[in-house]
Amino acid sequence: MSGKAILSLIIAAVVAVVGLSSVFIVYPYEQAVITQFGRIERAVQEPGLYVKVPFIQNVEYIDKRARYLEESAREVIASDKKRLLIDSFTRYKITDPILFKQKAKFIPNFESQLSGFMGSSLRDVAADFDFQEIVRDKRDLLVEAIRVAVNDKAARLGVEVVDFRVRRADLPKENSEAVYRQMQTERQQEANGIRADGEQLALQIRSIADRNATVIVANARRDSEITRGEGDAERNGIFAAAYGKNTGFFEFYRTMQAYERSLSNGDTRLVLSPDGEFFNYFSGSVPSEKTAQ
Repeated sequence: MSGKAILSLIIAAVVAVVGLSSVFIVYPYEQAVITQFGRIERAVQEPGLYVKVPFIQNVEYIDKRARYLEESAREVIASDKKRLLIDSFTRYKITDPILFKQKAKFIPNFESQLSGFMGSSLRDVAADFDFQEIVRDKRDLLVEAIRVAVNDKAARLGVEVVDFRVRRADLPKENSEAVYRQMQTERQQEANGIRADGEQLALQIRSIADRNATVIVANARRDSEITRGEGDAERNGIFAAAYGKNTGFFEFYRTMQAYERSLSNGDTRLVLSPDGEFFNYFSGSVPSEKTAQ
């Protein structure tokens, strides 16, 4: 091979090396920071093919996808002075690569700071909620308040906290039994209150029912007395009309009723005058209609 050919190969190799060192590719899931002699020159956050100064400028890639950081249980004190152990985790993503490189430099350094942000925010926010609210009633509000607090601190490092979750909130073992007993007492008091309200309501219902029953019975008795009076009046009217039409039969009917009432009991004793008219129908002496009148 001639010297000219060797020189051409060397030049081609140099051009290839320079060319490859002059371009870089940014993929959709990443972003790049270009530095020159250790100083940040610019950042690239959109995917594509880019050019840099070869051998002088360097490219550092930073993942733009959300990352996950899990925290071990931390002890916090609720507003009602109860102690809890809370496990939590957060998801974050780097949104400002230049600020991130200036403040945090590397992900391990940042996650160490983020862990501190999570702990302090968790303690501060939990102090505004009582035990029941943290465990059940206002857990969503607690979680969102912590996420906002952590995000405000992380934003100063070029990071956005996209999610924060409380995985578990438990009492320390030494406090669990006392709190559970207190909760049981509170539930029992609530049940007793509900039961007392029910008994009072039942008493009111029974009182109203008794009063209504008394009124109904009184009205029924009044109506029955009125009906009985009307019946007696009608009966007396019928008797009077019958007496006016057939006096003898009326006297006979009244005498038969008297016999029935007097002789229905076998032990009845009657003391009568010999010339009394009570047993005239037995002796065959039937009073005349004229005599009866």
